[in-house]
Amino acid sequence: MMTTRIFYNKFYHPIIGDLWMVANDKELIRLLFEKEELEKIFGSKLTEWKEHPIFIQLSKELTGYFQGEDVSFSVPFSIQGTDFQKDVWNVMCKIPYGETKSYKEVAEIIERPKAVRAIGQACKANRFPFIIPCHRIIGKSGALTGYAGDKTSIKEKLLKLEGHLQ
Repeated sequence: MMTTRIFYNKFYHPIIGDLWMVANDKELIRLLFEKEELEKIFGSKLTEWKEHPIFIQLSKELTGYFQGEDVSFSVPFSIQGTDFQKDVWNVMCKIPYGETKSYKEVAEIIERPKAVRAIGQACKANRFPFIIPCHRIIGKSGALTGYAGDKTSIKEKLLKLEGHLQ
């Protein structure tokens, strides 16, 4: 029986700090902000591979993004979630660079107007920050609610980078 190999590497940028990239042979499977979470989820299954083609491609795309470019991420990735989550993530992917939508607006777009809190949970379950730009979802009042747990300051920096905030 052949086991799937899981590889990791670190991307760093001053706006976000460390970003841990995780992939199998063919596709990206996760992006994480905390090494502890990486180790907790994957444990001893991980092998570091700095020259993985997916990590090289994603690093180039992220570097462009952090230089203020409207990047269309093209790295292959494995998306897993409920139909509801996938509907939410699909809407997120359509929010243009530098723009935002409220949780309420997303709920209305997917025709689930009372699912505002569930939209937040779908954001929290997003395994691919930047690629699926959950930082572009904000509170109805414009408040920068939640991002990657307690990383709302990163959300603010990303929206400033994209020109949405001053």
